Amino acid sequence: MISIRKIGAIGRTYRHLNRYQRIIRILFKYGFDDLVDGLRIDQYLETGLKMINRKPRAEIEKHSRPERFRMALEELGPTFIKLGQVLSTRPDLIPAEYLDELAELQDNVPPFSFAEVEDIFLAETGKKPTELFQKFEEQPLAAASIGQVHRGRLQDGNEVVVKVQRPDIEKIIAVDLEILAYLATLMEQYLEELQGHQPSAVVDEFARSLSLEIDYRVELANIQRFARQFKGNTTTYVPLVYSDLSTERILTMEYISGIKTSKVELLRSRGYDLPLVAKRGANLVMEQVFVHGFFHGDPHPGNLFILPGNVICFLDFGMMGRLSRQDREDFTNLMISIVTKNDRKVTDGVLSITIQFGEIDHDALSRDLGDLLDRYLYLPLKDLQAGKILQELLDLVQRHKLSIKPNLYLMIKALSTIEGVGLLFDPDLELITLAEPYIKKVRAERLRPGRLAEGMSETSGEYLKFIQEVPEEVRGILRQLRAGRMKIAFEHRGMERLAMALDKISNRIAFAIVLAAQIIGSSLIILSDIPPKWHDIPIIGLAGFLVAGIMGFWLLVSIIRHGRM
Repeated sequence: MISIRKIGAIGRTYRHLNRYQRIIRILFKYGFDDLVDGLRIDQYLETGLKMINRKPRAEIEKHSRPERFRMALEELGPTFIKLGQVLSTRPDLIPAEYLDELAELQDNVPPFSFAEVEDIFLAETGKKPTELFQKFEEQPLAAASIGQVHRGRLQDGNEVVVKVQRPDIEKIIAVDLEILAYLATLMEQYLEELQGHQPSAVVDEFARSLSLEIDYRVELANIQRFARQFKGNTTTYVPLVYSDLSTERILTMEYISGIKTSKVELLRSRGYDLPLVAKRGANLVMEQVFVHGFFHGDPHPGNLFILPGNVICFLDFGMMGRLSRQDREDFTNLMISIVTKNDRKVTDGVLSITIQFGEIDHDALSRDLGDLLDRYLYLPLKDLQAGKILQELLDLVQRHKLSIKPNLYLMIKALSTIEGVGLLFDPDLELITLAEPYIKKVRAERLRPGRLAEGMSETSGEYLKFIQEVPEEVRGILRQLRAGRMKIAFEHRGMERLAMALDKISNRIAFAIVLAAQIIGSSLIILSDIPPKWHDIPIIGLAGFLVAGIMGFWLLVSIIRHGRM
């Protein structure tokens, strides 16, 4: 598991200086010098920044800012590409115009050599690929930032694909995550508009999810769980995985020969029933969400293959979403409130699935939600598009300082994506109509006598435990008071800026002392009349004065630039 080490004094240690400079260089290249200035990174990396051209290239300026942001992330490498993909699912963190652009992020990286593939196999299994497989193609089918895919054949003749992780990718990601953690603390200190979104918490969560993604054993477990969910379901097919040929950095799974859902005309020409496929796909996603609470988080056309018999096959199980029973019930309550046109319960339902970042004007929120419902509830079902409605809901809650919970937003994104795919196959697809039986099922499950008894039993047990623990906790507090061992701890917050200011002051004082010593030393050399000379003046002394002048000018410019005279 990757861990993020806290960077306590980057200005003193210059840890990972080369990587910092490369990141800042790319930000400048794509016109984000305002971000660097806003984060005040130059306080810590001033020497390196002097060598960086602050002007973005002319050919870059013709692109929009969201396009330049995507291009910068692609050039920064795997960690930042994955970060962009995560941010594309977080409309609460970035403006809407960036979401679609980040969804286009591509891993345009060259493949690594077959010799490195063999080294990874030897390290993971003790054998080369040619010893484990009857056939193993040296040329990869595809290469991405985390790993690449090779085609092979097992000893029993079954065709497979093998994902092999890129060499040293964990070390690269660990360094980048450490830097991102530090940049997140700067955002919280200097970018007021982001403070409520807790960038450090976002980076911590991103580090956790990325740690899971680069461990192929997690994806293997995801596939196995997904297969158990749909065991006996003839409308979908889950690829076989071979756990004996899979490790943390190698994943071996069945080769799927199907047609991507993006190739609509090819599917139509081969006689596939496209409306049936659209309905099946929607039902499969809603069963994942409402019944199992474990769903494919990215069902875009590249991850969906159609097999003979109109069977749907999901691929790439690295990004999976999970919903607790409470999450499913909260979302179901919101849907029921919308259908029954209960404005008060709609407002309560929205608050139950969101995180609040400030004071909420309930009347204004209720009024805006009512306006949203009025625009859509009286339209025919065939004119309703769940994706469009949900996007407007996201925009609305963001205006009211609310944020959809990340797991629920991933669910909304999955539903919107599958609706988009389904509309390519069947323009009359009504996702809302298809969702109705699943919503009813969740509602009925909640009212089932056994479930009610279970809930009452859990609540009673918690109250009983609380009543049993209170006397002992009170006695413990009284014992500590009698013994004089009761301690009250105070935590000082907001001291980071003072520490940074003191660090900056000490650096400048040290710089000034060195400058004064340089001037005094140069004066003594000139007075001592030490050769070689230039116009009867010792050259070494002149050089010392020149260096002192440059240092003094540098210090003055730095003070003026930061507005401190």
